[in-house]
Amino acid sequence: MTDTLLLAAILIPCLIVAIVFHEVAHGWTALMLGDPTAKEQKRLSLNPIRHVDPIGTLLVPGGLALAGLPVFGWAKPVPVLKHRLNNPRFGMMAVAAAGPGTNFILAAIGAIALGVLAPMLAVDGTGEPHILITGLFYFISINIFLALFNLLPIPPFDGSHIIEGLLPPSAARAYEKIRPLGFPLLFILLVAVPYVFPEAGIVENVVLPPVDWAMQQYLGLAELIAGE
Repeated sequence: MTDTLLLAAILIPCLIVAIVFHEVAHGWTALMLGDPTAKEQKRLSLNPIRHVDPIGTLLVPGGLALAGLPVFGWAKPVPVLKHRLNNPRFGMMAVAAAGPGTNFILAAIGAIALGVLAPMLAVDGTGEPHILITGLFYFISINIFLALFNLLPIPPFDGSHIIEGLLPPSAARAYEKIRPLGFPLLFILLVAVPYVFPEAGIVENVVLPPVDWAMQQYLGLAELIAGE
């Protein structure tokens, strides 16, 4: 139980920071591109209470962590009104990209901090990795996973808005019509199919490889900073 509580104490703050900055980045980008909706609804604050969704920010990632599965979650979406953007087509793409882009930047900051601190805090008094080192490792991995997960071209994730902006107008309108099917499709692909056909290895063979590859790049940056 102590290990579980310690894991939760590390994961939950990392996830909250990753999600809150992700959402605020959407709102600030929208504001800069002409849509003040997030500002009007006071969603540009870093106060997590304004963004936390009890299920998506706490229960789901906590359950995934305890089950040993990749940790992800979501917050209350920052409101963005397409018609209020100066250039709706480009604006929605930029707003969508801002969230994952911020997570990649946070992961880089975590990697730099890991590289600076690792030589000084490699292990604690018990011979185990220092809790701060463990926390930074999870902080990097959570931000990578959150960024890549949100770049999936499945509505309503950020990747779908980017794809929609790149498509010709007629194709974009058709693509937008499948938006209500996004979450059911995601549930089928990532939960139902792996449960019924575990040998398919969707998570292991499709979701995790790009996350693992990106993690190695960030850890390489940390090693470079550490001088190893």
